[in-house]
Amino acid sequence: MTDATPSPEIRAAIEAVLLAAVEPVEPQLLAQLLELPVTDIEAACDAMTEMYEGEGRGFTIARVAGGYRFQTHPDQVAYVERFVLEGQHTRLSPSALETLAIVAYKQPVSRAQISAIRGVNVESTMSTLEARGYVAPVGTDTGPGQAILYGTTRLFLERMGLDSLADLPSLSGFVPEAEVVEALERGLRVRAEEHVTAPADEAPPAGEAAPADA
Repeated sequence: MTDATPSPEIRAAIEAVLLAAVEPVEPQLLAQLLELPVTDIEAACDAMTEMYEGEGRGFTIARVAGGYRFQTHPDQVAYVERFVLEGQHTRLSPSALETLAIVAYKQPVSRAQISAIRGVNVESTMSTLEARGYVAPVGTDTGPGQAILYGTTRLFLERMGLDSLADLPSLSGFVPEAEVVEALERGLRVRAEEHVTAPADEAPPAGEAAPADA
């Protein structure tokens, strides 16, 4: 391609592959399928995104988790949320969302560290997030006990619409001064090392069954 605007054939091929894909398609794979340089594929996807925007389409091509996919336009979020949430019973609970946020910003992080930050036991919550595919083991701590460390997955990036963790919103406007954070982290490390047992996450009253966390 000698122009940033893709030919109708190239555009149709990219659209067909992205519509058939169930996960974001890496530009390297698109380049291999279309027998084009990766830079041409990236330029074509950028041009198609601008074209859809100019035409006022309800969808766009987004770069997420290292690949490209079709997704709904941000301006249509109200209608999409209404459609998705109608009769929806599988949304994550507030406690699960809070735990997932901690993993996203503190990873790699152990369950004990997350429990110390939240002030509750997060065993069932982490099991739910791991079962959903949003978090996964990424290593082990070098300290005593060699606790399993967790991080977010590619599926997390897909669901959040992010290309990488670097695209996470900054927390600079929501956290205390560095000295306060350092003091808190020192205290959390001490609590984790002492294996403090925290109360169960959203523990039910005595005699009642524990509800699903998410």
